[in-house]
Amino acid sequence: MKVQPFRIDVPQEVLNDVQVRLNQTRWPDEVEGAAWEYGTNLAYLKELTHYWQHTFDWRTQEALLNQFPHFRAELDGFGIHFIHERGKGPNPKPLLLLHGWPDSFYRFYKIIPMLTDPARFGGDPANSFDVIVPSLPGFGFSDRPRNHGGVDMPGLFARLMTDVLGYSRFGVQGGDGGSPIAQQIASRYPESVIGIHLTDIGWDTASSFDPATLSPAEKAYFEGLEQWSFEEGGYIMIQGTRPQTLAYGLNDSPVGLAAWIVEKFRAWSDSEGEVERRFTKDELLTNIMIYWVTETINSSIRGYYDGMHAEWGSAASARVESPVAVALFPKDNPPPRELAERSLNVQRWTEMPRGGHFAALEEPELLAEDLRTFFQQLR
Repeated sequence: MKVQPFRIDVPQEVLNDVQVRLNQTRWPDEVEGAAWEYGTNLAYLKELTHYWQHTFDWRTQEALLNQFPHFRAELDGFGIHFIHERGKGPNPKPLLLLHGWPDSFYRFYKIIPMLTDPARFGGDPANSFDVIVPSLPGFGFSDRPRNHGGVDMPGLFARLMTDVLGYSRFGVQGGDGGSPIAQQIASRYPESVIGIHLTDIGWDTASSFDPATLSPAEKAYFEGLEQWSFEEGGYIMIQGTRPQTLAYGLNDSPVGLAAWIVEKFRAWSDSEGEVERRFTKDELLTNIMIYWVTETINSSIRGYYDGMHAEWGSAASARVESPVAVALFPKDNPPPRELAERSLNVQRWTEMPRGGHFAALEEPELLAEDLRTFFQQLR
């Protein structure tokens, strides 16, 4: 199980190539006055692309990312990239942070120092963490699964924490795809998990339950989720059924890739329709570039196909008995507590005043405080 320091250093020819492709973009037309109703707005995407061409500096963002200690580990021949930032308190607790799609390990760049060095942000150093932030298999600088069905992510990350890094017990935080992985780690390895913290509880539908057992709040939630799926869920069907077809365009066109990803950051965040109320252009483009320079858009969306055929994206099938905290952000389709308690041992339930799907990027202070409070109770 080799562990080696890793540094992000994208070859200059890759950066030159993206500029050539941006310059040669063949723009589509757009319905007059369409705004974002048909998808990513043409005027905004042209504005973002102009910034990408003339202002955005990948080397600056690369240097910021390299301020964190990066590593690569091999487990049974499969390479995992991760940040491992040691805490500065007297007894830091290990905490595994798991991202989803369409973001990356970059989701957590704001919150890492808040967790490792709480005193710097006015907190108690006794609440510090050793923070481990991997790139999921198929994302970023981790290896890409080549086999049908992907890899056993819960098993892989449990081994990373225990066998590779030597932690006998650890906490897990997950959102989006990271949520079901966190739940499965806790249900399969309860002796190793202190507790898990979630910003959503996974993806279930009303058909998963006996209708007679659903509360009014659960029925209302599933009705809202059905409407959301109709308006926003087309990407799930495409990525869950024909990801390879989609990948040809996204892997070849940086503007196409940006359009596919930016639309989700706007729609799923607490941005009131203005994506830059929550994310700067540099943040949007840094996340997009992580997909572009590693050519992992295909392997990342392929996980939806694997999940749709193996129920990877739903909540863990076995009940989680480890302590669970759920922090719900209002623009992220929050479920009712009774639904979460069907499969989770909920010990903390927080309904946040603002924020959306990308909580660690949108509201890092709120998320960090909730994490510290929950795990302080378990120390």
